[in-house]
Amino acid sequence: MEKIEIELIVEKGDSGLWGRVNYNDNLIIETGVNVYELETKIKDILHELEDVDPKTIVFNTVYDIYSLFKDFDFLNISKIAVYSGIHSGLLRQYASGVKHPSANQAKKIEDTLHRLADLMKKASIYVS
Repeated sequence: MEKIEIELIVEKGDSGLWGRVNYNDNLIIETGVNVYELETKIKDILHELEDVDPKTIVFNTVYDIYSLFKDFDFLNISKIAVYSGIHSGLLRQYASGVKHPSANQAKKIEDTLHRLADLMKKASIYVS
């Protein structure tokens, strides 16, 4: 079964999240309370409109800052701010959707998350 990779853009919506994909020049937009619900709804739409088997769809998810911190709510914003060199109050404003980061600030946050993920991948737990 061949996988179909589709970019899913997730952003802050009026009451939760909204996402969009472009498939065969069709723009599909949907809302949901979380990314899982968005993915499920969009897969259903792709199945109905394009006859795409939902099991073959793999989303490459791209987040705005608000939706990233909503989906990964276990992240500590204060710590991410320290590691990225961004003032914690400003990062909280980004995470709440009050302000929007510049491309440079967004890249700093993304690089920080990737660097921390690489560190976590190297972590091992010792059992005595």
